[in-house]
Amino acid sequence: MEYIEQQPYTVFKRFCKTLELTDDPELIAAYKKVHGAGAAWPEITQGMREVGILDMEIYLSGTTLFMIMDTLPDFDHDKAMTELAGKPHQSEWEAYVSRFQKTSATSSAKDKWQLVERIYKMDN
Repeated sequence: MEYIEQQPYTVFKRFCKTLELTDDPELIAAYKKVHGAGAAWPEITQGMREVGILDMEIYLSGTTLFMIMDTLPDFDHDKAMTELAGKPHQSEWEAYVSRFQKTSATSSAKDKWQLVERIYKMDN
């Protein structure tokens, strides 16, 4: 698949994360549907913006999700994830999507999504 993107910002921090879904084609299809264009709860997207997340993309390969999260340059990941967890409807959203994931309904986004280490970047 190909994606052409344009970002309104040039300086940002990038975080990449993974998460495992339950190996069930029907649940995976439903998970994709709740993350389709306009399907995510608006309070969740607003909460992410409020803590400094500029953009987020989630990709799927089999049962593995891969997230790319671009943030403000001074973004403190742990502090922001704690703040995000306290936003209205965030714990409700996490419980809702946990039925698709290999996690518990009480896990926060910070507990579910595992940061990955960048081991390569193409030279300029």
